[in-house]
Amino acid sequence: MNLSADEERLMQSGVQKREKLTLEERLNVVRAGVLGANDGVLTVVGVLFSVGAATNNSFTLLIAGVSDLLACALSMASGEYASVSSQSDAEKVVVQKEAQRIKEQPELVENDLQEFYEGRGVAKQTANLIAKDLMNKQPLTAILGTKYDVQLGHYVNPWEAAFSSMICAALAGLVPLLSMVLLSRTKGMLVAILATTIASAIIGWASAKLGKGFVRKSVIRNIIIGLLTITIHYGIGLLF
Repeated sequence: MNLSADEERLMQSGVQKREKLTLEERLNVVRAGVLGANDGVLTVVGVLFSVGAATNNSFTLLIAGVSDLLACALSMASGEYASVSSQSDAEKVVVQKEAQRIKEQPELVENDLQEFYEGRGVAKQTANLIAKDLMNKQPLTAILGTKYDVQLGHYVNPWEAAFSSMICAALAGLVPLLSMVLLSRTKGMLVAILATTIASAIIGWASAKLGKGFVRKSVIRNIIIGLLTITIHYGIGLLF
């Protein structure tokens, strides 16, 4: 059993189709951005309130905030790159494995396809016809989609995830940083608390939508975490 011409081309060249992103590829970028934004706003505001409680020196506050902002953004980017690279590698290993099975044990691949459709309520005879038809057309595409939910030529991109996480972390952390540096100490802290509350609510909403979870619960939880982060760090700053 041979792969289709299009499948063989993608296997040999390693080309990744980019003309139209799949839903998983888009969600990968959005997910990375949401995590980056959440980490950015919480770590930066935490450092700012710790330092702000310990000193009134604006320059010290600026240096601490900028340093943490850069560290957070780069940390999130490197973490996402490593994580998504592993996922992308795993997808490519699966592609190689199934391509080998199609060439050496096509009957087993056909059985997998038939069982997939039977498991979804298709009659055995009809499932057998569907499996045979798919094996004659694009066997690798068929088995990847049914068994692993992987689309040939479309793998999660670690660079996109890394840049999304880094940019969102930097932008989210910039809001409390500007508030604390440009405004007076009291006003800056109040604006930073408000900005963190709003950002936490938005991030909680986005997380719930992506994970198909409870929106209200996620928003409230994120706001509480944000406010606790501020309170704990401010308390630590008062000790010095």
